[in-house]
Amino acid sequence: MASGSVGLAELGFVEAAPAWRLRSEQFPSKVGGRPAWLGAAGLPGPAGLACALCGRPLAFLLQLYAPLPGRADAFHRSLFLFCCRTPPCCAGLRVFRNQLPRRNDFYAYEPPSEDPPLETGESVCLQLESGAHLCRVCGCLGPKTCSRCHKAHYCSKEHQTLDWRLGHKQACTQEGETPEEELDSMAKHESREDRIFQKFKTKISSEPEQILRYGRGIAPIWISGENIPQEKDIPDCPCGAKRIFEFQVMPHLLNHLKADRLGRSVDWGVLAVFTCAESCGLGTGYTEEFVWKQDVTDTA
Repeated sequence: MASGSVGLAELGFVEAAPAWRLRSEQFPSKVGGRPAWLGAAGLPGPAGLACALCGRPLAFLLQLYAPLPGRADAFHRSLFLFCCRTPPCCAGLRVFRNQLPRRNDFYAYEPPSEDPPLETGESVCLQLESGAHLCRVCGCLGPKTCSRCHKAHYCSKEHQTLDWRLGHKQACTQEGETPEEELDSMAKHESREDRIFQKFKTKISSEPEQILRYGRGIAPIWISGENIPQEKDIPDCPCGAKRIFEFQVMPHLLNHLKADRLGRSVDWGVLAVFTCAESCGLGTGYTEEFVWKQDVTDTA
């Protein structure tokens, strides 16, 4: 994911990158595929990555590398956004934050090399150094195993069933490549433009390809006059601090995601992510933050 600046906001754009650039040790910002987890301890489990509305596993949407200058405990810091892609729900959203000091148990103290490694294939690591296994469909923690081969790991029965249909049934007793699961069930619906939508379009007109706007503590730009959150709508962090705006996902991202083959799809006008103003360190794992979804309002 490339970046650029406009005023106080830093913009994100989609661009192709070699597979090695998207690995955890490169601290990537990326869209789709599997998450490149930052800290390898305390990952959110299947319950934490289940849709709060329908209970089905969430799909990884994107991650953003967002370290905090001057904060030794957040020298490395990433945010991970997940969405529900299961019709007819397609509405659940969850976001997690993880941060590490420069000297930590997972990465070298010095910055990663800018040169590609000798091995540059697209091999997928499905086991952490701690020994924990990851789901071969989505890359999240996989506590369940295939009862036939005991080699394939999954986060849920839904993903085990999906992988079975996609070919694990035939390849179960032999080693094979792990199929790369892509985000699907995505499409953009049209709606009538209102005054705020026109203002939104004007604001982004100089960079219409932007898929993300980052600016910790600035105000988001809304696509509609409806469903704009008030301060009381943004829950405080469990540490007691207020949450502040950090970044928003723009509707143009929908154009880069695979069209839905199942019917109803995920859609949004703006996804605004709010994080702890203190970027607290509640343990060494992943802290859930808050995401607000605003749709495009049809005023007809």
